[in-house]
Amino acid sequence: MILRVRSRDGLERITVADPSAATVATLRSLIDVHLGVPAAAQTLSLDPNILLPSSSASAAPLPASTRLSSLPLSHGSLVYLSYPPSLRRHALPPPPSRHRTPMTVADLLSRQVCVARQEAPHCAASSFDRDAARAFQMYAADALAFSVKRAGFLYGRVHPADRAVSVDFIYEPPQQGSEDTAALFRDADEEALVEAVAAGLDMRRVGFIFTQAVGRKASTARYTMSGREVLQAAEMQSEGGIQEWVTAIVKLEGGDGGAAAVHFEAFQMSDTCVRLFKEGWFAAPQLRKEANPGVSRMKKDVLVGRKETKEVDNDLFLVPVKISDHQGLLSSNFPIENRIKATTLKDLKSHLDRTKSLPFIKSISDFHLLLFLARYLDANIDVPVLTEFIKTQASVPEGYQLLIEYLATAVAS
Repeated sequence: MILRVRSRDGLERITVADPSAATVATLRSLIDVHLGVPAAAQTLSLDPNILLPSSSASAAPLPASTRLSSLPLSHGSLVYLSYPPSLRRHALPPPPSRHRTPMTVADLLSRQVCVARQEAPHCAASSFDRDAARAFQMYAADALAFSVKRAGFLYGRVHPADRAVSVDFIYEPPQQGSEDTAALFRDADEEALVEAVAAGLDMRRVGFIFTQAVGRKASTARYTMSGREVLQAAEMQSEGGIQEWVTAIVKLEGGDGGAAAVHFEAFQMSDTCVRLFKEGWFAAPQLRKEANPGVSRMKKDVLVGRKETKEVDNDLFLVPVKISDHQGLLSSNFPIENRIKATTLKDLKSHLDRTKSLPFIKSISDFHLLLFLARYLDANIDVPVLTEFIKTQASVPEGYQLLIEYLATAVAS
């Protein structure tokens, strides 16, 4: 019988010649000879927690006198080995075998990756501006009928004191949505303007948001994120560069009495998920519809519980984040960028006419309006001036007001 012995140093195989007569002490002796771990320093268990420093005390060790035949062991079973790292000595190399395939460094590393649920997020809570959230969900509901996916980047502030994130506006990049994917066509020049507006408002990119199409679960079991969504969310979190990065999902679900309701959920992708993405472990998504969208496929085996597998339940990669809402300084009344209808100077005039009863500073306290103006004004000079007035809600100098109003009337000339 061949037993697989997993330790913190990797996975080894031990051959037990007579398993019916062998005891745990026999296995210890074999490990001593073949792996170089002194028998007296070994702790063997069937519980993988013995390899975790925080949980090793709760794992039951196997008594030396126990017969292997009395344990739930068979050919290929896993036994977990713990020992002080300093006590491992060099064992004699095994005899060469034409049937033995040398283990590469990549193989060894693959057997050391354990995927488990991350209990606590780095972001304790998230809060979404009501106007920004409403504008995003209404477009998904009214214009797209939740038939295709829509995505955007979350901008706001990180509050280190309580590890919370507040989202104050959503930037929607150029994209093409389908039932399964939201393909982003990133525009570096436009994103530079977005960053200029955000910096002027003392904000930064803090997360990613996407909707889920209503037809995505028609023929599969329920799941929180598909494999494609996990891959995209991990990519965005990796690019985001902050521990508090938030991924939000907007979906339409049936409520009491059959009425549908829009739900917002917030998550972080686990540290393991982001690490696996950065190191290239995720297999490329299949072009055809996935048989089981609720799992992610790896290029190599990883350890999930006691099982080596290339398929990981996506829920293991998700860390829930508390979600709430707030009312910020910015509105979302100006037509939003990169939607079906392109924004024009006519939209600027209509917006100013519609809000003329408000103080001018209120009329321009809108990220989407500021992004539109940034295409006509100097992003390095004019945008910081306007955002400074918006932050304090101070009156806009007459020169800037006249300039913006002139742009709005230029379309008619």
